[in-house]
Parts: sequence; C-alpha cells; structure tokens
Amino acid sequence: MSEWAAKRFWKEASVDEGAQDFGVTLDGRPLRTPAKAELRVPSRAMAQAIAAEWDAQDGVIRPETMPVTRSANAAIDKVAVQFDEVVDLLAEYGGTDLLCYRAQSPEELVARQAQAWDALLNWAADEYGVQLVVTSGVIPVDQDVAALARLRGELAAMSPFALAAMHDLISLTGSLILGLAVARGRLEAQQAWELSRLDETWQRDLWGADDEADALASLKCEALLHAARFWTLAHS
Repeated sequence: MSEWAAKRFWKEASVDEGAQDFGVTLDGRPLRTPAKAELRVPSRAMAQAIAAEWDAQDGVIRPETMPVTRSANAAIDKVAVQFDEVVDLLAEYGGTDLLCYRAQSPEELVARQAQAWDALLNWAADEYGVQLVVTSGVIPVDQDVAALARLRGELAAMSPFALAAMHDLISLTGSLILGLAVARGRLEAQQAWELSRLDETWQRDLWGADDEADALASLKCEALLHAARFWTLAHS
C-alpha cells in the first residue's frame, strides 16, 4: 500500500494585502496554518516568499522545501500562543551564554576565544548596558539579575515572527548575545555560526574531520542562515 501524500491542487499562489498585514491565497482561498488559523504575516516580502514556495511545488507537496512557510506557521501556531514562555526560554540563555564560558587550556584556544568573543560582550555592554561575567570551565556563574532582565526585555518587545527567528538564532548558537548581534546587524549569520563553533573547529583542526558531525553541523548552519533570513523578512 503506497503512502498518501498531499498533491498540488491550486493553480496560483497570490499575496493578499490587508490593512495591517499580509496573507497568501491559493486560487483566491486564504492559506491556513496546521492549526487552521489564517496565515497572516507582517510584511509583503514575507508573504511573497511564502507564495513563491507554494508556487514552486510541483506534484507532491514537499514541506521541507518551504522553510518560510514553516517558520510563519510556527510563529502563529506556537510562538504567539505561548509568547511569554518562549521569551523566558530564550532569556535563560543569557545566564549561561556560550560567550561567557571559556576554556582553561590550551593557551592558544583561550586566546582565540578571548579575541573573538570579548568584542561581542563589549558590544552588548555598549548596546544594552549589560556586562556579563566571564568564567573558565563549566561551573555555572551567576549573572547580574538586572542585566538579565534588560536582555529579557529586548526579547519581550519583539513580535511573534521576530521571536520565532530569534529562537533559532539563539538556540543554534547557544548564545543570546550572538543571536541579538545577528538581529541587530552587528554580525552576519555565517559569522555568528563560526564564532559559536570555535571549540568544535579547534577540535576538528586538532583531530581531523568527523563526517557525521560535519553533516549535522551543516544542517544546523543552514537552519541558522534561514533564521536570519526570516528575521529580515519579518522586518522588511
């Protein structure tokens, strides 16, 4: 028995402009999320990207080829309905931010981390008025409560679509600061990815490549680049 798969049933995907947002229609009928909410997005650019993904489907519908649609669905069906919980989840990264936990040895790796990561922590201090504490090793260090509250406030001020992008920008790098740096244009997403992988790159250079690990890392990097694009689309 062959597996059932949804097939293309529409001729044209179009953008529907509303008073304050945009939707996508398939032959004039509004596109809906998996939870059956009407898919309305904050920018024409995002709606156009979603329409293009649906127009590109040929025969069997392949959701894996529609990343903007998937992210918009997540923003509406998941992030918007549990907004405070998502904010809290992402804000917790500030307390254990990757940039704050440094190697104890070897000296070359310690120096490499300091050179790459100190500049981002200094940027956060200038941009947000927060000075996160740096430590060596993996033992947790307490961060200033007021500083963490300010960083949480940055997240809480975002739209569900922006927060959906931030979820991957932060979780894939392990750093609230790197996520914010990409969102604010301080870093390109590829730069943030490379900065988040300093330890792994060090180990790779030392011991050689691991094909399975490299393949997984490539998928994560691709997801991070998409998250940065989705952030841009949310503000276009």
